[in-house]
Amino acid sequence: MMNPGHRRLASTGRALPKTLIFVLCLSVTGASQVSAQTAIRIDEAPVSRFSWLTKNYQPRSVPPVNLANTSRLGVLIRSGNLYLTSRDVVALALENNIDIEIQRYAPLMAREVLRRAQGGGALRSVGTGVAAGPTSVSLSGVSINTNGAPSSAGGGGVSSGGGIVTQLGPSVPSFDPTVTAVMNFGHTTAPQSNTVLTGTTSLVTGTRSFQTSFSETFPIGLTASLTYAATHIHVNSNFFALNPYTTGDIDFQVTQNLLNGFGKTVNTRNIRVQKNNLKVTDLQFKQQVITTVSAVLNLYWDLVSFNEEVKSRQQAVDTADQLLKNNQEQVKIGTLAEIEVTRAQSQLYSARQDLLIAQTNLMQQETILKNALSRAGVATSELADVHIVPLDTIVIPAADDTKPLPELVLAAMSNRVELEQARINLESNHVNLSGVRSSLKPSLQAFADLTNNGLSGTAAGGGYFDGGYANLLAQIFRRNFPNYSAGISLNIPLRNRAAQSDYVTSQLEIRQNELNLQKQVNQIRVDVQNAIIGLQQARARYVAAKEARDLSQQTFDGDKKKYELGAGTSYQVVQDQRDLASAQSSEVQAMANYTHARIQFDQALGATLDVNQISIAEALAGKVSAQPVTPPAVSR
Repeated sequence: MMNPGHRRLASTGRALPKTLIFVLCLSVTGASQVSAQTAIRIDEAPVSRFSWLTKNYQPRSVPPVNLANTSRLGVLIRSGNLYLTSRDVVALALENNIDIEIQRYAPLMAREVLRRAQGGGALRSVGTGVAAGPTSVSLSGVSINTNGAPSSAGGGGVSSGGGIVTQLGPSVPSFDPTVTAVMNFGHTTAPQSNTVLTGTTSLVTGTRSFQTSFSETFPIGLTASLTYAATHIHVNSNFFALNPYTTGDIDFQVTQNLLNGFGKTVNTRNIRVQKNNLKVTDLQFKQQVITTVSAVLNLYWDLVSFNEEVKSRQQAVDTADQLLKNNQEQVKIGTLAEIEVTRAQSQLYSARQDLLIAQTNLMQQETILKNALSRAGVATSELADVHIVPLDTIVIPAADDTKPLPELVLAAMSNRVELEQARINLESNHVNLSGVRSSLKPSLQAFADLTNNGLSGTAAGGGYFDGGYANLLAQIFRRNFPNYSAGISLNIPLRNRAAQSDYVTSQLEIRQNELNLQKQVNQIRVDVQNAIIGLQQARARYVAAKEARDLSQQTFDGDKKKYELGAGTSYQVVQDQRDLASAQSSEVQAMANYTHARIQFDQALGATLDVNQISIAEALAGKVSAQPVTPPAVSR
């Protein structure tokens, strides 16, 4: 079979305009078959008069990152305070959180990789894993988040488990048509040792050659090419019957893979896998929204509890201060020992220390929450000195309205994002297996070649070949000098160990994926049961903490009255005050734990988006339609 890349290049000076028109026709034909998909948020090349011809060769640009916060943030700020409800926190996270903004690029990159795969390119590893959300400070001080890895429930990007990138099996051909054009001008002078053949001692040859070809590969494994070549030659010898003369031909070749690399299933597997990867990146974005929203809600409700902690600690300081004043008065009149003033001062200093810790925890929590709700973090001028005032309070319902466990498990099975990701990836592995299976087969190709030749020039005595470029083209299209060839090519690897190993390895990976899928199913059942138990435990802890706080309050009030009537001791009042402060902290912590358990329960069921009325379309656009709650025009 004749390779068009090894054919003689041909052209004629008079024929160049016609051949150039022929090249342009081939170029337009090829360009019309190239898919011109446009991904969202990607700027196309500038429109010009020749855009129809150059658009496939112009770079497309991506706009720079946007670090400006949405107007919602400014609306919620009044008199140096940021007034927030839980719904405002969710909306601000969807619009401004930088982790969500990073994940917005993953579907765009996946669509570009799909565009690449549709042209026959190899799959690329793109995207990043789901980022774990920020964590709150503890009631005893700052708790640093050392978990920098993505959430195990969130999956990863295409580079870390969120999609499939496998290049085993037969090479995927390029599906973009190709037009090739080559022109060559030459002049050679060759001294002759035998003048009988040429009639001159120095043979001078001038050549002008031209070749253009159009080739395309189809998904079934068929490659077709059409090549036109022409060469114009002029020599300084009178011994040539035609001088100058032009040779030319049109050649059509087809090659079809019959075993290895045969079929649309094998050659388009990357396209189908990337379409699945596109679904995975959409699910990954959804998982990032769930993770971030759950994290910022935990931050918000912890901030609410920290506010309550500050109030209770301030109350303890006020009580200790009043006790100190009372003791000092009694010491002055001689009804109380001076040691009781020292004891009251010690209690006041301890209460002030607890208040300071609570206040610093509150400020640190505000910083963490502001950073989560802003693209540029707390460095922005509008957030640097702003204090957050939560407008919601933690309300523990009288009872948890939960369905029976089997119903909750079924709901989680249908809603959990990571389970759907695992199923899609398993499907992609089966698609890739078809390509690996094809590599087990020998390489068998069928090919056919059809060539029409022509010859024309200036003949001294006239004749059939005497004429110009039109005579050459007439001979070619009349098929006066046709060539035909056809055949098959068989290549059989005798051991084929690499292909066999790849196929078995791919099957073993699929078996692992099936087991991992079952493992995730089992884990979801565990997550749901543990979430229910955690919710019950949080409620029980809150009820116990509330009762303990009520009893501590009653004990403190009773002993304080006895002390004021002279029947009690200052030491007992101080001890009761410590117990009451500890009970109040335990109640605040129990309320915060309940909010965490509720948020974790929603995550376990895959119901975070529904519970918080979140639209993925709005999250992807970075614009929430719900209007913010207008804050009161008061200072903190």
